[in-house]
Amino acid sequence: MLPYSMQQSQMQQTLAVILTVVAACGGAAKAGKKALAGNQPVPGSRGAAGVRLPPINAPFDYQLGGAYPPPSGVQIVSRDRAAAPATGLYNICYVNGFQIQPGELDTWQASHPDLILKDSVGQPIVDSNWNEVLIDVSTPQKRASVAAIVGAWIDGCASAGYDAIEIDNLDSYSRSQGTLSADDCVAALGLFAERAHAQHLAIAQKNASELVTRRGEMGTDFAVVEECNRFSECDTYRAGYGDSVLLIEYVKDNFMAGCHDYPELSIVLRDLYLVTPGTAGYVDDGC
Repeated sequence: MLPYSMQQSQMQQTLAVILTVVAACGGAAKAGKKALAGNQPVPGSRGAAGVRLPPINAPFDYQLGGAYPPPSGVQIVSRDRAAAPATGLYNICYVNGFQIQPGELDTWQASHPDLILKDSVGQPIVDSNWNEVLIDVSTPQKRASVAAIVGAWIDGCASAGYDAIEIDNLDSYSRSQGTLSADDCVAALGLFAERAHAQHLAIAQKNASELVTRRGEMGTDFAVVEECNRFSECDTYRAGYGDSVLLIEYVKDNFMAGCHDYPELSIVLRDLYLVTPGTAGYVDDGC
């Protein structure tokens, strides 16, 4: 039998090992709970599909109304798919995947009339705020056809050198006069995400805070959101995407509130029509 002093020393060592294991398990459980609750990637790392995410809390600019040299210090830029990416920055390619840009309606009417969403009397359903006709993603067959068209645009973004895709108007079902459901749009975005990931591009959820909990179905990697301070939705997006959330505000008071309440996020103040420098009404500021 070991002397009492050696028995005591051995017991203390054993207890220390047990406590270390328990603490490690507890820490792992807490870390796992945090990851599940926020589903957030390691800052500046890669998303679930191995794609590169936008840098966390980096200055951000939103240039959908026309490309221009980004303000000093900006690291993330979102531009329309027709524009070239900004050299040396993290670039997000804007794609209107659920509604038709006014200048492209003739092409859709000539080449894809069956993919234009129509009401009960056969008239196109229009988002009156932006004069955009909605795209019909109401059936698996139509979603596959739309995904082929939008997929070609996504491929073009990849070829141009973009890092990520931002698909707009996920919430078009709310303007569809009941002809589309949230399920339809979630399923369509899932197809777009598959195409983006195949091209090694990250893909953002754009707005539609009510769908954050369906991130897994959509396959989205981060979020690009408008006016979440105005509508008190920022915490909803953070619950789903952690700090991988890019914010655009159009009212200065909301912008200032966001800078105060969410200093760890990328936030930009822009004018509503996203005009270019030198144009009346141009606004562009960061926290």
